[in-house]
Amino acid sequence: MEPVAAAEIKQLVKIYTDFWGRSKVHALNGLNLTIRQGEIFGLLGPNGSGKTTTIKLLLGLLRPTGGSVSVLGYPAAHVSKNALIGYLPEESYLYRFLTGEETLVFYGRLFGLRGEALRRRVNELLDLVRLDRRARKRALKEYSKGMSRRIGLAQALINNPKFVLLDEPTTGLDPVGTREMKDLILAMKAEGRTVLMSSHLLADVEDVCDRIAILVRGDMRECGDVKELLLVRDIVQLRARNVRADVVRQVQALLADSGAQDVETSHPRMTLEELFLNVISQDGRPPAP
Repeated sequence: MEPVAAAEIKQLVKIYTDFWGRSKVHALNGLNLTIRQGEIFGLLGPNGSGKTTTIKLLLGLLRPTGGSVSVLGYPAAHVSKNALIGYLPEESYLYRFLTGEETLVFYGRLFGLRGEALRRRVNELLDLVRLDRRARKRALKEYSKGMSRRIGLAQALINNPKFVLLDEPTTGLDPVGTREMKDLILAMKAEGRTVLMSSHLLADVEDVCDRIAILVRGDMRECGDVKELLLVRDIVQLRARNVRADVVRQVQALLADSGAQDVETSHPRMTLEELFLNVISQDGRPPAP
């Protein structure tokens, strides 16, 4: 029996209306998407593509116009699923006058943690996101953007969630902080968590994601394994340039005759940025602002 999907989206439609209930924006047009447990899934698209709407529907913050959304077997609107998920929004709306340590204590209590168990969990997470003894005692209003992202991630993990949704997790981080954040995301997967990651930084997505979906104006344009998508696209490009397999064999034979050893040939991979730009360019219209 297959495990329950981390998220199951079927024929999902979301239409934003004006005050009089008239259709204003078609954010999603019959989206179908399955996120498997234990994978890192990247949700990509230009501004106005429906990424944020999809995340809010998964969180149960919006109601769909049509279709269905389930998270870990629960309807997205079901309150019970909230104990199983963690969320890092693009902008962390935390209490600025609390310290990093007090912030985690506050959210830990919301999830029923108390006493020694709470203290231990808070210290574990502060160590995990590498906020030192001095930083964890400072008020959040004094935090840099990078420190705010770290405490935001720690808050998202306070309840030991099975499914973590990250919206632009590396925004505002320097190269070292970005590498550490990506390592933390990979560590979540190693622990058996599912991660949904929405980001405009395509190199970061390419580094950590197992599969991706590219949305354009509410429609799914691509979905699949990252490596396979990049390789398939490149093979198509090579064919378009009339590069044939027999030419590759001739080159291999020539190298072997010249005494070369352990010769390997493979198709070069395009970058995720190249794939992304290629997909959205097929829309024929500039991305929405």
